Amino acid sequence: MIVHESERLKLKVFSLEDEEASKSFWGDTEVMVQCGGAAPYEMLGKVLMSYQACHERMGLSVYGVVEKESGHVIGAAGFNIANGLEKIELIYHFSKSSWGKGYATEAAVSCIELAKQTKGVHTIFASADPKNNSSTKILEKAGFQFMGMKWFEDTNQEEPYFEYQIL
Repeated sequence: MIVHESERLKLKVFSLEDEEASKSFWGDTEVMVQCGGAAPYEMLGKVLMSYQACHERMGLSVYGVVEKESGHVIGAAGFNIANGLEKIELIYHFSKSSWGKGYATEAAVSCIELAKQTKGVHTIFASADPKNNSSTKILEKAGFQFMGMKWFEDTNQEEPYFEYQIL
């Protein structure tokens, strides 16, 4: 199911059919080096199904990013939802072959549009590994405001922290 379209991309609800494609981003150690490491292949199906269930339950989730030209899933973008919709975390991961083409910024903007259409969302937040300048630039281009450095227990480091307020 397609939930949003932009000029070059579609965001779709994940399904088990996306398991192989997800290996190119979540299963790739280089892609995930600054995000806690690659996910074991045997876990990817459960991850995809949990995001599908989240979409059904909350109306937002992390989605497969489909390149319109090729029809291939090239990454993931969307929201980790911990405690309801009021404050949600934007994430994005893309296969190496998709880096440097503006897809992450385009997907982040699409995710913001989805959040604006979803009742109850007030704040989107995101952080980036301090060594990942590309991710910081993506957040700035998408309209996020730098709020300062913040400590994250899951990564065990201080990271640049950004927010986007839904009006």
